[in-house]
Amino acid sequence: MNTSPDTFSQTCDGSTIHTQPRASKHRALLGEIFAAADIHLDGRRPWDIRVHDERFYAHVLSAATLGLGESYMEGWWDCEALDELFFRAIRARLAERVRLNLRAAVSFATAIGLNLQNKRRARRVGRKHYDLGNEFFQAMLDPAMQYSCGYFRETTDLAEAQLHKMALICRKLGLKPGMRLLDIGCGWGGLAKYAAEQHSCRVVGITISREQYAYASANCDGLPIEIRLQDYRDLNESFDRIVSVGMMEHVGYKNYRTYMKAASRCLVEDGIFLCHTIGDTRSRRESDPWIERYIFPNSLIPSASQVTRAAEGLFVLEDVHNFGAYYDSTLLAWDENFRGSWSQFESRYGERFYRMWRYYLLSCAAAFRARSLELYQFVFAKPGLLGGYLRPEMGVS
Repeated sequence: MNTSPDTFSQTCDGSTIHTQPRASKHRALLGEIFAAADIHLDGRRPWDIRVHDERFYAHVLSAATLGLGESYMEGWWDCEALDELFFRAIRARLAERVRLNLRAAVSFATAIGLNLQNKRRARRVGRKHYDLGNEFFQAMLDPAMQYSCGYFRETTDLAEAQLHKMALICRKLGLKPGMRLLDIGCGWGGLAKYAAEQHSCRVVGITISREQYAYASANCDGLPIEIRLQDYRDLNESFDRIVSVGMMEHVGYKNYRTYMKAASRCLVEDGIFLCHTIGDTRSRRESDPWIERYIFPNSLIPSASQVTRAAEGLFVLEDVHNFGAYYDSTLLAWDENFRGSWSQFESRYGERFYRMWRYYLLSCAAAFRARSLELYQFVFAKPGLLGGYLRPEMGVS
């Protein structure tokens, strides 16, 4: 008979767990799971986990990826090389070995049952993520403020890779002087500015982030560019070309068809639409619960088949280009910039945010490195583009 009473403690989500003597059992079970990916608890290698608080074991076992992220944010564990840890965990598919708790199941059911990306909910990601502050993103990103994958062909420099990416997009679109270009999800206006300056286009850029709207409006002042605080569903006018970079990840599977219909409705009959999006290797209807809660509310990564299925009957698929391997380099560059500028923001955001943000950047870098996420550029054309689409060279010139 065990006469030692259990002690109780609060997890970071407020629930009560046993810490003694169950902690040793939880540690043994979690250690076995991580060992399948050659990750050791309290090991000495850079990708091993060093546990500081025994609440870590139960919280991860009960809440899976959500618990892993939350416990890291609370400082319950550390790892010298987070990206290598996640790379090994993803390759070994460790998330599938941990049974989700009731809270995660409710989150899944909510994602299936509700349209989390309707017009009212869609603005939540703008407020929570993109409105963190323009100074914050200026410190982390390149001078053109590109918050999407760079094209690291023939370069290792982030700023140059982002210029290569914008040049590649414009070549694929076949931009010509005087064309009217719509940028859905224009961010801070870097691509709109590049298209106007380099190709003499007239550009309309839309965003749902007030911070992005203010920055892009000032950044593009004096150019033939109109920046709007507008939802894509409200668009109903004519454009020669449409581009959307890093936007479809916020559309949601219930709205993929609506998104494609909006683009089709606004594109001339011989027009071209380029959709640049992160792509999941599986079709899903729910996001990772930690990313959903702390980084991108109401987000969802589409698969290639979900994108093309949504475009059926509206567009001709002309080209698909995958350069997801470059997102690893992009995210590591952002992490380096973030760490280098942290002293400017430490008093404003605090240590918990610092841990959260590095966890986000490095876990995503690992996902691309492990090939569980990709980066696709889809080139769609309206059926009126007769004679076919001439794919440009994929180089940087």
